[in-house]
Amino acid sequence: MSHLSGELKRRKYDSERTFHGCQEGFYRTSLGKCSPCNCNGNANRCLDGSGICVDCQRNTTGQHCEQCPDGFIGDVVRGVPTFCQPCPCPLPALANFAVSCYRKSGSVRCVCKENYAGPNCERCAPGYYGNPLLIGSTCKKCDCSGNSDPNLIFEDCDEVTGQCRNCLRNTTGFKCERCAPGYYGDARFAKNCTECNCGGRMCDSQTGECLADSPEVSTGTDCPTISCDKCIWDLTDDIRLAVLAIDESKSTLLSISTGVAAQKRLNDLNLTATHLQAAMSKKKNHAVLWTIQVDDAADEMNDLLREAATLDEQGNEASSKGLLVQKETMETNNRATQLLQQLSNMRDNIEEISSKMKYYAIQQELSPEEIAQKLSAAEEMLKEIKRRKPFTNQRQLADEEENAAEELVQQVEEFHERYNDTRSLVSDVLEQLSEQDVKLSEVEEALDQALDYVIQTEDINKENTANLQRREKQHEKIKEQIDEVNSILLSARTILAGPQKVNSELSEVIKNVSGFYAEIDGAKKELQEKLANLSLFDDDLAEKAMHHAHNLRRLADELDRNLYGVDTNGLVQRAINASNVYENIASYIEEANKAALLALNTTNRVNDAAVGIDTQIIYHKGKSEELLNRATELQRTADDSNDLTIADTSRHVNGTLARMNALRSQLTRAITKMQSAEPVEARERLEQGKLKTAEAVSATMTVMQATTPMDENVRLWSQNLQDFQHNSAAYDSAVHSAGDAVKKLTEVFPQLLDKLRRVEQKAPANNISSSIQRIRELIAQTRSVASKVQVSMMFGGQSAVEVNPKINVEELKSFTSMSLYIKLQKDNPQLAASPDRFILYLGNKNAKNYIGLAIKNDNLVYIYNLGGQDVEIPLDAKPVSTWPSYFSIIKIERIGRHGKMFLTVPSLSSTAEEKFIKKGEVLGPGSLLNLEPENTVFYVGGVPPGFTLPPSLNLPGFIGCLELATLNDDVISLYNFKHVYNIDTTTSPPCARNKLAFTQSRAVSYFFDGSGYALARNIERRGRFSQVTRFDIEVRTPTDNGLILLMINGSMFFSLEMHNGFLYLRYDFGFSTGPVLLEDSMKKAQINDAKFHEISIIYHNSKKMILVVDRRHIKSVDNERTAMPFTDIYIGGAPTEILHSSISSHLAGSIGFKGCMKGFQFQKKDFNLLEEPGTLGISYGCPEDSLMSRKAYFNGESFIASSQKVSLLSEFEGGFNFRTLQPNGLLFYYSEGSDVLSISMDRGAVVLNASGTKIQSPDRNYNDGKTHFIITSVTPERYELTVDDKKQSKKNPAKDRAGKSLDSIKKFYFGGSPLRTQQANFTGCISNAYFTRLDRDVEVEDFQQYPEKVQTSLYGCPVESPPVALLHKKGKNSSKAKGNRNKKVGRDKDKISQTSTGLKKLHEDVNMQRDPQCHLPMNPKATEHAYQFGGTANSRQEFDHIPKDFSERAQFSISLKTHSSHGMIFYISDQKETNFMALFVAHGRLIFMFNAGHQKIRIKSQEKYNDGLWHNVIFIRGKNIGRLIIDGLRVLEESFGGNANTWQVTEPLYIGGVAPGKAVKNIQINSVYSFSGCLSNLQLNGRSITSASQTFSVTPCFEGPSEAGTYFSSEGGYVVLDESFSLGLKFEVVFEIRPRSSSGILLHGHSVNGEYLNMHMRNGQVTVKLNNGIRDFSTSVTLKQSLCDGRWHRIAVIRDANVVQLDVDSEVNHVVGPLNPKATDHREPVFIGGVPESLLTSSLTTRNSFIGCIRNFMIDEKPVSFSKAALVSGAVSINTCPAV
Repeated sequence: MSHLSGELKRRKYDSERTFHGCQEGFYRTSLGKCSPCNCNGNANRCLDGSGICVDCQRNTTGQHCEQCPDGFIGDVVRGVPTFCQPCPCPLPALANFAVSCYRKSGSVRCVCKENYAGPNCERCAPGYYGNPLLIGSTCKKCDCSGNSDPNLIFEDCDEVTGQCRNCLRNTTGFKCERCAPGYYGDARFAKNCTECNCGGRMCDSQTGECLADSPEVSTGTDCPTISCDKCIWDLTDDIRLAVLAIDESKSTLLSISTGVAAQKRLNDLNLTATHLQAAMSKKKNHAVLWTIQVDDAADEMNDLLREAATLDEQGNEASSKGLLVQKETMETNNRATQLLQQLSNMRDNIEEISSKMKYYAIQQELSPEEIAQKLSAAEEMLKEIKRRKPFTNQRQLADEEENAAEELVQQVEEFHERYNDTRSLVSDVLEQLSEQDVKLSEVEEALDQALDYVIQTEDINKENTANLQRREKQHEKIKEQIDEVNSILLSARTILAGPQKVNSELSEVIKNVSGFYAEIDGAKKELQEKLANLSLFDDDLAEKAMHHAHNLRRLADELDRNLYGVDTNGLVQRAINASNVYENIASYIEEANKAALLALNTTNRVNDAAVGIDTQIIYHKGKSEELLNRATELQRTADDSNDLTIADTSRHVNGTLARMNALRSQLTRAITKMQSAEPVEARERLEQGKLKTAEAVSATMTVMQATTPMDENVRLWSQNLQDFQHNSAAYDSAVHSAGDAVKKLTEVFPQLLDKLRRVEQKAPANNISSSIQRIRELIAQTRSVASKVQVSMMFGGQSAVEVNPKINVEELKSFTSMSLYIKLQKDNPQLAASPDRFILYLGNKNAKNYIGLAIKNDNLVYIYNLGGQDVEIPLDAKPVSTWPSYFSIIKIERIGRHGKMFLTVPSLSSTAEEKFIKKGEVLGPGSLLNLEPENTVFYVGGVPPGFTLPPSLNLPGFIGCLELATLNDDVISLYNFKHVYNIDTTTSPPCARNKLAFTQSRAVSYFFDGSGYALARNIERRGRFSQVTRFDIEVRTPTDNGLILLMINGSMFFSLEMHNGFLYLRYDFGFSTGPVLLEDSMKKAQINDAKFHEISIIYHNSKKMILVVDRRHIKSVDNERTAMPFTDIYIGGAPTEILHSSISSHLAGSIGFKGCMKGFQFQKKDFNLLEEPGTLGISYGCPEDSLMSRKAYFNGESFIASSQKVSLLSEFEGGFNFRTLQPNGLLFYYSEGSDVLSISMDRGAVVLNASGTKIQSPDRNYNDGKTHFIITSVTPERYELTVDDKKQSKKNPAKDRAGKSLDSIKKFYFGGSPLRTQQANFTGCISNAYFTRLDRDVEVEDFQQYPEKVQTSLYGCPVESPPVALLHKKGKNSSKAKGNRNKKVGRDKDKISQTSTGLKKLHEDVNMQRDPQCHLPMNPKATEHAYQFGGTANSRQEFDHIPKDFSERAQFSISLKTHSSHGMIFYISDQKETNFMALFVAHGRLIFMFNAGHQKIRIKSQEKYNDGLWHNVIFIRGKNIGRLIIDGLRVLEESFGGNANTWQVTEPLYIGGVAPGKAVKNIQINSVYSFSGCLSNLQLNGRSITSASQTFSVTPCFEGPSEAGTYFSSEGGYVVLDESFSLGLKFEVVFEIRPRSSSGILLHGHSVNGEYLNMHMRNGQVTVKLNNGIRDFSTSVTLKQSLCDGRWHRIAVIRDANVVQLDVDSEVNHVVGPLNPKATDHREPVFIGGVPESLLTSSLTTRNSFIGCIRNFMIDEKPVSFSKAALVSGAVSINTCPAV
């Protein structure tokens, strides 16, 4: 009925509109006219006034029916569609799984729904299965019962059938729903499939009960007995699954082509063909007409072409003739020019001969007759020469001699002229010297006069000070006189009261005139008020005075007379005079002060100049004293040395003394120059200084004038913000929107990462890896976005969230900080019934080592456990029941064993806050939160059903709203979760939070974490590029590098970056000269000080770029006049594809900004960056924790220092983290007088030195590149040193430190010291430092606040764990003591570390498992604690530790196994190898050899021991006997005489071989080379020696078969080729590899100018990366099969200048880089299998060494022998490669 009535109304409206309005198809405009509807033929009606179409037909939509709705596509590529049809994704209407579709390049592209993929949505997305091409079929989610690979994003199943692949946890079945054969248990729920214990027989899949063997065949047959083992069951199960898969595939294939959709599609195609046929017939008719017209035009064109050809031929002939004439004319002209030149030359020669003849005649004093005679003789000679043959050779010689003679004559003339000039200058020089002498005397007098001026200035200053004091006294007297005047004035008021009463009618006039006089004489306002109050006016008399205004003149005269009579004592005049005197005295004092300040400034500048001279003199004096001390020390050392080194040492001393004398003379000359400096220059500098000061004052006034209105604006904004009222509805709407977006994110996001690796392995194309990498980057950005969702979650008591902590658990060990917002749902009845609630838990699954929050007994309780007892910190100062009904903020911290909790309760009406703090600490020894990465969980609000909380936190779930804020320095959110339990943001919406209750900076600041960026598109919508274009932004950051602004348009760009803490601006708007650089090279404005800095970029007149920081001009540069060609701007970062595009070579770095930004403006127009559609990964606010610098990196020359009121030697506790690769370095330094407290590293150990008491850690492997934590404690009783919870302590020997001042300012240093110490400065990272202070609680030190920072980076830590062979590598970067470098301070030679570990021990927990992508294990089976030597001539281990009593008795024991007949096993000697001891193999026999004085003792075994078996050998050198014991059975000994005290040897001790050139003096050459075999169990005097300082070509002793090749073990190492091989601009390298790890460096070449070539594997992809001096470029190859499949693979790389080709098993790829025209070949070392860390650039992502075998290595078709390499470092086995 309602529909019918609506239809009647519509018809009535249509009839009325037809009668009164426009016809159908027309609409009435605002002017009353009828206009046709613009509906593109898809509607007949449109609305009056607007013309908007109604009832669009043919599936169209839009105001004018010009669009297709979602899920439909138009019939045309461009323009308005005539009709829209359903998207064919894959089939229109019947099977359409697209959200929308569009046309591109002639084909339809579909935007698929979530579960579908493919260009036409024809297949299921990863993690789903089904057949979209089959009508009625949909894509369903894979169900593998949770038994698929957890590392994949999605569960892995067949994309059509849904059958699960790669069932894990010993499961099988279509859905991995049951245990595999040979296993029993619950595969679906309990997931506890356990291997049957039936001796190889099958068992019941549920109970595990063993099943009986298969029945035996009757004995009446010949068939043997068959027992079905596990393999048969597996095979039958696989066959059954294969049959199911084949049937499913068969039904799928049969159903693909059926259905109505295919028939409809064919009909549509047939109809389209018919329309095309009709259209083509019309086109054909038109084509016939066009053909006739074209034929006529072609005939006319042919005629024109023939005429043109004729004219062209004629023109060519004329042109050729003209060219011929021109050529002949030019030749004639050239001949004429040559003849003219020859004639000119002949004339010049004749004139020259004539002049020379006259000159000769005059010089020789010839008469005219003699001249004529000689001329005739010359003519005869000339005729004779003409008659003769030409003397060509002689002519040439003569010409050469003539030229030489002329040059010589010219030089002589020049020398003669110079001589004359010099002689003329002698007198001038003498005069100038005398003048200079006079000037010097004048300068000396001027200096004396200046000194007198200084003395006079000091006297004047003293006089001014005395005058100032006198004037201050006068000022006091004047004040007293003023008081007297005031008292007189009071009495005057009393006297004036009488006349006022008598003359009451004139009181009003007296008042006015008194006020006039008071203004004239400057009387005080207070006097006016008091006089006015004392005056008693009569209103009636005042009215009478008003009526008698015409008598004012007469009354004024009478007033004058009355005042004269009253002022008989002159009180008023005296008051006026006193006031004037006071003002005069004040002005005089002010002028005197100005004069005194000017004199004082002048004196201070003169004094500063004198101090500077004194400083330089003291510095040079100190240098001289230092050289003298060194010379004295060298002299003392020479006296203690033997006679052989005295002469050499004396030469060094004499040379040092000579250098000292030379420096003294230089010092004397420097002092003379300083003393002879002209005072005029000093006065000029003073005058310039005054001018600069005046300019500074003027600039200051200008700045103040500019800032005054800004200050008023700030106050106004503050008032407006305080008046801001919170809009809860708008906030709820924003929260719900964020919740919906996050919900969509959670449905796809948790599964995506689990599928990436499987997809990458199945990639059919080589370039799929780049797509996978792009997806990984997008996922990282998605996680970053999820971490910044600043929205809470509602928890109902049964809810829980498992958060992805987004942080390395190693960073939480020593320091943990977390902040969150909390709001209780107080009206919930469950909370009232059970108020104790769980809040969060971060820790291991075994409930050991964790931190947590809970509500217990109406208190918020912070609980943490460091492996021992729980520490509970209840916040009893603010019970939970008193908390407000809105959000409060909680922050918990833990530094070592110290814990602290903060509660901040805000106020809704203002920014006032209540803060509560509670502290606690662990009483036991633990100080580290040891979280295991694979077992760490982070639960918030509750826990899942299967998880058991520790007893202290085992409480019901939280009821209310929670929002995470930060974890350590990182922003974190509940929406970056792994799993959620019982949470639905639609039914339980988040709580609104009033952000003004905490900090107003959240509303204006944006936080960047280095991964996100803001993008403002079409910036000209807010302002236009004009004559002056301006960008403004404020930044705050502690980091060194980061991108601030970036604009790009093709090859044109504009980038503003921060580089090493200073601004770096580079841009190119298409300039012909290339990019322009504008850099803060003068270091005027440092940005990275964690303070806000206002940066302005001004582009003036399109040709001048200006950089301004904090309203101070930094630098400007001019360029070609070009307008800015940009529309969009990136802020704080940019997408990876842009940073790595063609502009990457112009950027100082590709690092995103980390810190805070605010106030971004373009042309003074503000932008809200979070509202820009392109913004990604940034958030509101500016967290202070993220701007703290808790970490510092030291480079060996750096340190940081601060001063506090703290005494570290009386009672002190402190700790910090450190990471380093260097064995030595000073970590912390503090001194009080002669007492020193220092923490340092000595040969890998940590040493505490407290006032001479040393405590050393037992381990010496703390330079392994890992993070370690140190705690130091000083009490009156003990000193304690704890490293990684291993404690060492000693008694405090100090009795009394009462004399130490506890209140004085003390200075301490981290990372080194500027003072001369015996330790080198530290190289590495120090972080999370704390120590007890007198002025504040225990908290982490903010290094950014330290006033002294020298060459220290406060962001990032470039220390990585290297191969073990590099840990003890001595190289250029090794730390050396800054003090006496010849002494080995702190070295205990009496002990050899028993607990320090060797190569294998150092990495026994690294890479022990198989790489999941590799077939072979990472470490082949090897004998424990045994090492294999050989392969190279100098394979060896070196040890730096020799006991003090080594010369008296040395007992070594070792186990060996070899097939070699010769080789060195053990060797040690002094520097000259006079004293030595050795054990080696010669002809298969063991020989123990050493010297006794000049005699060599040789003990040789009778049997041969190169049988490949293990033998135990003990060799002893006693006071007068040597002994060799083999296998405990053979004892060989020999006695000797001599004094054992004279037998001394030095480090190092060699095992397995010696360094090149060693031992040749004492051992036969065949046995000098390296021992080939295995050695183990090396002991010295019963103590194991395992910590080698250096290792060369040593690997574990492998068991099993081997083959030819070079093996690079997991312990790290590399080969350096000899100089005959190098990688230049053109080369070819070919080799084979069999890797045991999917990542590692294969080859590296590096030149001194920064160019390099690097070949590496990363996750099975082989990449070659180069830098040719222009920029980096690279190419990669990814094989379909794994490189790590246990087989050999061939790799070839070919380079030809800027072209590089990579070939991996015939898969080829190449890259063409930029051409460097200045490129040259460099013969630099080539590294194979690895490279030292110092040579790797930051752009190389793979830094690990290669693990596996390499063979058949060739460069330019020449074989490379690694056994002849220049260096084999680390665990590398040459010529032997384990086969399994």
